[in-house]
Amino acid sequence: QVQLVESGGGLVQTGGSLRLSCVVSGRSLTTVGWFRQAPGTEREFVTGVKWHSGRIETADSVMGRFTISRDNTKNTVYLQMNSLKPEDTAVYYCAVATFDSGVWTMKSGNHYDSWGQGTQVTVSS
Repeated sequence: QVQLVESGGGLVQTGGSLRLSCVVSGRSLTTVGWFRQAPGTEREFVTGVKWHSGRIETADSVMGRFTISRDNTKNTVYLQMNSLKPEDTAVYYCAVATFDSGVWTMKSGNHYDSWGQGTQVTVSS
């Protein structure tokens, strides 16, 4: 059983920054990803990291503004969000894969088997 605890969301003005945290416990990991979902839209991949290799993939929409990092000693993954825009407003979810089936890439929600409760990020204009 994997447990994920997210924190760090909030309200920020355009151009501001926030850092989200995701603490993972319970099982070994292969991938940790961040997704987001705005009202009336589908869930969207933001960025993800392979736990052991450190390989990262990032969506074009946030490239150069958002950075994922991990602290293996704390089983924690961070999402540093800079230069925030109103269109970044969404509920952000941390997701974990505990095995890699080789079928889905980290950009697909199907790759993951555990999800956090989500944290709201609101960027005001």
